[in-house]
Amino acid sequence: MLIKYPLSFKRLATLFTALTLLAGCQIESQPKSELDQIRERGVLRVGTLNNQLSYYIGPDGPAGLDYELAREFANELGVKLEMKPAYRMSSLYPALKNGEIDIIAAGLSQSEERLKNFRAGPVYYYVSQQVVYKKGQWRPRNLEQLLERQPSLIEESSQEKVLTIVDDSHFKNSLSEVQQKHPEFKYSVDINADVNELLKQVSNGDLQFTVADSVEISLSQRIYPDIALAFELTEDQPISWFLNRSDDESLYALLIEFFGGLQQSNQLAALEEKYIGHVNSFDYVDTRAFIRALDSKLPKWAPLFQEYSDEFDWRLVAALAYQESHWNPKAKSPTGVRGMMMLTLPTAKSVGVSDRLDPEQSVWGGVEYLRRMVGRVPDSIAEHEKIWFALASYNVGYGHMMDARRLTKWQGGNPDAWADVKDRLPLLRQKKYYSQTRYGFARGDEARNYVENIRRYYQSIIGHVEQQNRDNEVGGIDDLTVIQVPENDLYSTDDTVSGAEAIEQTEEEKQ
Repeated sequence: MLIKYPLSFKRLATLFTALTLLAGCQIESQPKSELDQIRERGVLRVGTLNNQLSYYIGPDGPAGLDYELAREFANELGVKLEMKPAYRMSSLYPALKNGEIDIIAAGLSQSEERLKNFRAGPVYYYVSQQVVYKKGQWRPRNLEQLLERQPSLIEESSQEKVLTIVDDSHFKNSLSEVQQKHPEFKYSVDINADVNELLKQVSNGDLQFTVADSVEISLSQRIYPDIALAFELTEDQPISWFLNRSDDESLYALLIEFFGGLQQSNQLAALEEKYIGHVNSFDYVDTRAFIRALDSKLPKWAPLFQEYSDEFDWRLVAALAYQESHWNPKAKSPTGVRGMMMLTLPTAKSVGVSDRLDPEQSVWGGVEYLRRMVGRVPDSIAEHEKIWFALASYNVGYGHMMDARRLTKWQGGNPDAWADVKDRLPLLRQKKYYSQTRYGFARGDEARNYVENIRRYYQSIIGHVEQQNRDNEVGGIDDLTVIQVPENDLYSTDDTVSGAEAIEQTEEEKQ
């Protein structure tokens, strides 16, 4: 008996093929994940702020804490990095919402408003909101004192409000909470200003009070030394990057993994030490004198530093020269050091300097000797930190610097990290420590202060130059710099910002 099937084998095969093709089309039509889109595009687009912490253009190209982190993240993704710098935070939010950028990396805190609209990445440091005033004027030590005196301050200044902030939810939310508890409290919002502009107004006496993040204030004090802390408005708040909120967690998941790896490897701590490790120390009198010198002396000597700095950042050469001589080419000391870079006679002879009081010879000789000294620093130390070890060696001696490294290792620290070694240098004054070292007693605290002073001067010069650029330019989200991500690691020598000093070989080094 012949059985008839409803479909022939040929028709069945044709139907199966069609269904397979249809299913394939449906799979292909599914939207790609955010991570896949970035990889397919070949570019990670990062919005940031153009300032001395997050992102700026240095003599060797782009620099900044958020830039270096973004560069490494793009490197991990295997794509190019595209930085979109803005001068104001308000420019970044619409760019993220509209898909013009993938991430905001600008040192922003996790305010309630930001968390409502965007997804926060892992925390990488903390700041507090602080009320600042001009040194020498009346200082409110807490919110209650400010509220109590607010009416008389308004009357004296002929202004409706004595405290002005930038147009940012980070600060507006904090002050709104104050206003809910104290309806009489008044403040204004300047929609056209950035934090740096308001801090400058406070420093000039044009504004009585403003609110800024603690790290930004510490950095700005190197440019505006009259800015001072009145009181803390908030507790420490977490800082993170921000992404768009969506059901797609591909980019977010990789970001968590990325920051976790940086923390475990101590790369994150090293970067934070590089950019903000020096901010807690501030000398008002010294900084005021230095700021005056930036205007009165630096313009004359900057071309000299630029000409002879060679591979080193001229601004760090300038910072070193200020630490040595306060930019006085005829400087002399009772111990026999002379000139702009305060070279000893043996050091001068070793680098071919015949006249230590000739500023050109002094700067050239100092940079040349620095090059030799940096070359002696162990290669296990990251390129961007070698300069600090070299400067410490000049001040306290190479042997004592190595003693501090050995002491650091003995105490469980990292002998290749300046953040760890600088904390052990002062221990070389204490007998229970120096008696166990090869070279014995040393004024290690002076060496640490010496290096940290140079770092502060250096940061001030960077901020001063950036401020001049900011005064002459108008920036926005359309300013675009496309950077080819290097294939090497985070501490690529191609991206190193370094500096110089005239370093003398001591008797300890010769042993």
